[in-house]
Formats: sequence, C-alpha cells, structure tokens
Amino acid sequence: MFTGIIESVGEVVSIRPYQQGYELCVDAGMDLSHDMVGDSIAVDGVCLTATSIQGMRFIATASAETVSRSTLSLLKPGSKVNLERALTLSTRLGGHLVLGHVDTVGAIAGKTGAGESIRIGIRYDRRFSRYLIEKGSIAIDGISLTVNVLKDEIFEVNIIPFTAGSVSLTLKKPGDRVNLEFDVIGKYVERLLSRGSGTSLEELLKKQGYL
Repeated sequence: MFTGIIESVGEVVSIRPYQQGYELCVDAGMDLSHDMVGDSIAVDGVCLTATSIQGMRFIATASAETVSRSTLSLLKPGSKVNLERALTLSTRLGGHLVLGHVDTVGAIAGKTGAGESIRIGIRYDRRFSRYLIEKGSIAIDGISLTVNVLKDEIFEVNIIPFTAGSVSLTLKKPGDRVNLEFDVIGKYVERLLSRGSGTSLEELLKKQGYL
C-alpha cells in the first residue's frame, strides 16, 4: 500500500520482454541500502516487487495482466518514472490510500498554466466515472491528486509548483498516456451496497433521490 506521495523520479535503465510480461531495471535516484529483495515499489503507480537491488538500481518484473492495464509497455531506456516505496505503520499518510493496482489508462487532454500551478486535463473511460467526485482523490502515475473539475469524459487536476518539480507527470504532453487508479474506498462502497442485490451504486443513488 502507498500514499501517492512520490519519493523520487527514477530513470528506466532497461526494459525487456520476460515470460509474458516485462522486466525493468530502474535507477531509483535514491538510497536503497535499507530496502530488500521482495519489497514493493510503485513505478508510475504500478506496484512491483523488487527482485534484485544493487546500489541505487533495482530490477522488477511485471505480469502480462499488469502490463495490459498500465503504461509499462510504453517505457523505454531513459524514461522518467515516479517512484514510491510501500508505506510502513509509522508512515504519515500525506496523500490517500493507493494500492498500486492500476484500473485503466487515460490520456492527457491538455495542460494550462494556473498562476504558478499547472492544470492538467485527463481523458478517461467513462465506465469509471462512478468512482470520481469533485474534490475526491485520484492517483495519476502514482501521484495522489485532487479532482478539481469533473466533465463528461475529462477531469482536471491542479499541480502545485512543489509537486510539479517532484514528479514526472509535468514532463508529459497532450496525448501522452497515464496510469489511473481510482479511490479504493469508492470501490468498496459500491461493492457493499450492490452485493447480492444486482443493483449498481448509481441505480441505488437514483432510487434514493440523490441523482
């Protein structure tokens, strides 16, 4: 489990097909001396297991299922990636609960300046719109962000200067793809409300007059 607070922007050293997925070697750009093989590291929001650690570099493999739901197959040597190690019981939860299980891939629809901040629009599959609310949480490439504007097929987030200088998202341009993980709390609420009833959360809310 992660918080969506990026620790470092690493660089892909190599990526190659492995079984039906991929094997990545990443230069983390941070001290890994206290990390061990088997530890979880989120790479652009994808939870991967370190299979080898040497200095500031680690190797991790991604299954075919993980690759099919994420942007990992688009990485190449030199790609910048957001990195976060799994939280501990003593870690401050500065963002929100992020599992590192990417739901789908979105695309940057546009970037505009908003004072000293950057406003980014993300185009996404409307099948997931039920998990989005204004001022709710969303993980984009592993970054915990707040949904500021919610439209039909696009939502917008605002990135403050400190975050902009600490993540790789601001290096991407319109059309580039990003990993999206929706708030797990919304998923559990939907599951609990609809379990056994065959009724979706949206239908239940409409029935109660909230929509």
